[in-house]
This record gives sequence, structure tokens and C-alpha cells, in this order.
Amino acid sequence: MQVLVRDNNVDQALRALKKKMQREGIFREMKLRRNYEKPSEKRAREQAEAVRRHRKLLRKRMDREGY
Repeated sequence: MQVLVRDNNVDQALRALKKKMQREGIFREMKLRRNYEKPSEKRAREQAEAVRRHRKLLRKRMDREGY
């Protein structure tokens, strides 16, 4: 990952880097890897995330169709 520093503006470059890392999911992955996660817990978490994504998709679809 690469961020350009323009006009010695490190703060702006740091904000851009953090935004890129957030979009890529690096912070989330770091948080998950901080502690060991049992395979059964991982399966349950991933299943819950899939359900959440599906419900969100359905909500958006219903809004678009006007229900």
C-alpha cells in the first residue's frame, strides 16, 4: 500500500493511509488476529455476518421497491 506525501503534508498523507487501510479491512483483520479464535467461533461469526449482509440486502431491496 502506498500513499504520496505532497508538500511535506504528513498529516494529510496519514489520513489517506488510514482511509485506505479502513477500506481494505486491515484494521478489522488486525483486531480479529489479536486473539486466537476457535474454529467453531469463527464459523459462528462468519455465519452471523452472512445473515447480517443478507438482511441488509433485503432491506435495501424493499426500500427500492417501495415497501
